[in-house]
Amino acid sequence: MHSHLKLPLSILTQFLFLSLGSSRAGDLSGIVRAHGKELPVHSPSSGLYESRKFKFVERVDYSHMEDFVVFIDQPMSVKPVPPKLPVEVITQKDATFKPHVLPIVVGTTVRWPNHDEIYHNVFSFSEPKQFDLGFYKSETNKVVTFDQHGQVDALCSIHTQMHCIILVMENSFYAVTDARGGYTITNIPAGTYRFKAWHERMPPEVKNVVIPETGKVVMNFDLGIKGLPTY
Repeated sequence: MHSHLKLPLSILTQFLFLSLGSSRAGDLSGIVRAHGKELPVHSPSSGLYESRKFKFVERVDYSHMEDFVVFIDQPMSVKPVPPKLPVEVITQKDATFKPHVLPIVVGTTVRWPNHDEIYHNVFSFSEPKQFDLGFYKSETNKVVTFDQHGQVDALCSIHTQMHCIILVMENSFYAVTDARGGYTITNIPAGTYRFKAWHERMPPEVKNVVIPETGKVVMNFDLGIKGLPTY
C-alpha cells in the first residue's frame, strides 16, 4: 500500500514561487566605446605633433582601448558567493601583471604566482585593501583575500611598468569586454538597475536599465572626457 505525502499549501505555494522566480531573469549585452577630446583645428602647436621631437611620443588610441568593465553598481538582495579556491589569474610574467584588470566579488582570494626568474614585489596602498607581499621568486606562493568592495591598484616596487587593477564587486553581475568592445551579462534578475561602464583612463558612464523577466536588452556605452568641471 502506497502512502502519499501531502505538503501544506503554504509550502507548495512558496516552492512554486521560487521555481518561477528563478527563471525570471534576462540578459544585457552591448558595445563599449571610448573617444578623446578633439584638438583645436587652428591650434598653433597642432603641427608640432609631427615634428621630430614629438612624432614618436605614444598617443592614446581610443579605438583600440581594452579592459572595459560593465557591472551593476549597487548592492543586491542576494550576496555573492566567492569561489572556494584562490583565483590564480594575476600572473607575473615578463615583468608584467596578467591580466591587467581583474574583476572579482567580495571575499575572493587571489593568488600571485611569479613566473619570472627574478624577484618581484607586489603591494597596494589602495583603501579597500592594503598589502605588501615582499620580495619573492617562483618557488613561493602568495595569496590575498579582498574583503571590501572598491578599486585596488597593485604595483611592483622594482619595475615601473608593473601595475594591475582589481575591481572588487558587491555582486556577481559584471563582464569584461572582448577585443571588439562587446560584453554580455547573463541571468540578471528582473528589475531596474544602475549599470556602470568603467575604464581606468576615462570617466565612467552610468545608465539605468530595466531588465525583463525573459529575453535580452541591448545597451551600448560611449565613454568620453565629459561631465567634468572645467576651469
